[in-house]
Amino acid sequence: MNNKYFNISDTLYDITEKYKETIDIFVNNGFENLKEESQRKSFGSLVTLEQALKTKKIDISTFENLLNEVIDKNINTTAVDSQGKNDLEDYKLKIQGLLPCPVRVPMLNAFEKFIANKPELKNSINYELKAASMGLDWLKEDLKNGSEKDLSDIFISAGFDLFFEDELMGQYKKSGVFKDITGLKEYNKEFTDLKDPKGEYSMIGVVPAVFLINKEALNGKKVPESWEDLLSEDYANSVSLPVSDFDLFNAILINVYKNFGMDGVRKLARNLHQSLHPAQMVKSYVKPEPPLITVMPYFFTKTINERSPMKYVWPSDGAIISPIFMLTKAKKEDELKEIAEFFSSKEVGEVLSHQGLFPSINPDVKNGTEDKKYMWIGWDYIAENNIGELLKKCEIEFKKVNLGMS
Repeated sequence: MNNKYFNISDTLYDITEKYKETIDIFVNNGFENLKEESQRKSFGSLVTLEQALKTKKIDISTFENLLNEVIDKNINTTAVDSQGKNDLEDYKLKIQGLLPCPVRVPMLNAFEKFIANKPELKNSINYELKAASMGLDWLKEDLKNGSEKDLSDIFISAGFDLFFEDELMGQYKKSGVFKDITGLKEYNKEFTDLKDPKGEYSMIGVVPAVFLINKEALNGKKVPESWEDLLSEDYANSVSLPVSDFDLFNAILINVYKNFGMDGVRKLARNLHQSLHPAQMVKSYVKPEPPLITVMPYFFTKTINERSPMKYVWPSDGAIISPIFMLTKAKKEDELKEIAEFFSSKEVGEVLSHQGLFPSINPDVKNGTEDKKYMWIGWDYIAENNIGELLKKCEIEFKKVNLGMS
């Protein structure tokens, strides 16, 4: 992997000294001794990142992405563009959105390489592709107050609320602003039902949610194998949910509502133990009151230490997915086609799938999850319902139950 910030031959001390924000990542993944400065200097100065990860049997590429995520979030949260400027109005073509944190750096590297030898693109394009952890608030205000003329030409992000709320992307969707110009006639055989039948929205991949089970906390309870199992009263106050990861949490809420009704949402809220960041989730068994079950992005299962009591389960009724959408303006099809084809390409798909465990929709990518099931709400359900309003209702009910008001 081509890291912007460190090499695997760097010592743990070199990395943590230069990027203090990485200390928690190391500590939460089995390197508790790095919490103390004296240990970072003594032990950390003698061990390289590669040696340390091999000793713990932690996947190197995955852990590199974790480190890149936290470093990137800390020092590279301003807009990134091909000319080093932040004024999108200076350019003919504009791209905005969020990329999954673990793959943002390699995806940007690939994109910069793609446009480097295309002067016609390099000199006319500007983009703000921030880390998903930054949230969408910076985009939402622009969408509420803007017009089609001010709208960026391409949007990329996971989730539902941004893309279907009437006051946000929904208003432009109804006006026929967007068109799928990726050129893909069909999606990966795992995702044939994800292709928009109206040809308006595109996708580049998905973020699957799976279960992480703390075997030491089961106390005779059965391992939940499905989302239906997860809603059982047996797991009251025992489930950690990615509440702060709005894209994935909203996908979970809307799918639970569709399949189990508002009662299912209430049961999910009843079972909430706490909300953890995925980097904390993989080491949550060391907490004073560890959750029995953690719902987390599939990506973070690769950081589980083999010797930990944590076991991951792919839900038998399907991993709920948060789609990574890409919206492109129909009026600029000719100018945007090359870019849309790049983001939906096998190259980008393999970055998503192989480096981030975010399965790609590209038909030529082998995701390694061909035997797995997914849970997707479906385009018919989206067409028949106001997704933005449903999400608001689900969120209100979830909070009411969680706060003991219902």
